[in-house]
This record gives sequence, structure tokens and C-alpha cells, in this order.
Amino acid sequence: MNVWKRNAVVAAVVLFVCGAVYLNWSYQKGQTEAAGKTLGEAELVSMQTADPLLSASPDPSASPAASAAPSDAAKGSGYFDSARLNRQEARDSALSILQEAVADENASETMKEESSAAIQTLANYTVSEAQIENLVTAKGYADCVAFISDDSASVVVSATEEGLTDADVARITEIVTDETGLEASSIKIIEAQP
Repeated sequence: MNVWKRNAVVAAVVLFVCGAVYLNWSYQKGQTEAAGKTLGEAELVSMQTADPLLSASPDPSASPAASAAPSDAAKGSGYFDSARLNRQEARDSALSILQEAVADENASETMKEESSAAIQTLANYTVSEAQIENLVTAKGYADCVAFISDDSASVVVSATEEGLTDADVARITEIVTDETGLEASSIKIIEAQP
């Protein structure tokens, strides 16, 4: 009975972490849509700044306004950067809890093994998500972020001018199924709007 309880605790922690990542993602998406701005997007007032990265222009003939205005790609990447950061923070939190369980001298060997297995699962998810993101961007999409759980995966892809076609969805789904072994029906492809 103790083994079952420990398994339930580990499964609950992993489930809560996945739920927290999803809720954080959906909350952040709602906040940025409500504000009408992308997280990290800023406007310069009077185009004066002490930041050398914003004031330096690669082309001497370029105007200060051109060098300080973010490109469309930079605007769209704000969501993806914040989603990756939120995902990593949630994983780090879960990882620290699991590492404490492994390091606990009073924990049974079964609990330590289960915690180690959960740590390995989180590591595998992290590697798979990075691989999916790299492969999707290698196929020509501007940016993407992947979220993997035990029985599903979600991939948020940067919106294209003509939108995602059925061929795009099939291409991305194939990448995810090859990397995770999940069924196509458990994969959700979401197009991030600019």
C-alpha cells in the first residue's frame, strides 16, 4: 500500500507541474491579448536611450527610429521566450522537489527510485521538447514552443502570413510523433497570432 501511495504522490506532482505549465501558458496568453502588447515589447519615448544595443545601428545611414524599432520577428518571439521561461521555471520547481525526495535520508528506496524515474522523465521531456522546437524551426517556421506530458503534446507555432495549412499541421504532427511516440490524436498544434 505504501508503494501505491508514493506512486500516487509522484504522479500527482508531475500532473500538477504539467497543469501549472498549461495554466501559466494560457494565463500569459490571455494577459498579452488583453493588454494588446507582447510581453517584452517596449516603446522608446523621444527615441533616446543609454542602451548601446538600441542606439547603435548597423548601417550608418539608418535613422535612429529604424534601429530602435523591433522587427516583426522580435515582436513575435516575446511570447515564445516567455513560454519557454515559464516552462523552465515550472520544471525547475518540480525538479527541486524530486531532488529533495531523492536526497531525503528518511525516504524509502522505492520512493527514491520513483523520484529518480520522475527526474529522468522530466529530463526526457526537456530533450524531446528542444528537439521538436529545433526540427520545426528547421522546417522553415519562424518559432515554436513545445509542451509534452505523459499522454499528450502541444506545439505552439508562430503564425505565417497565410496561416497554417493542413500540410503544415501534418508536417509538425509527424515531427512530434517521431520524437515522442505519441498518437497523432493526442497532439495539438496551435498557431500563435502576432
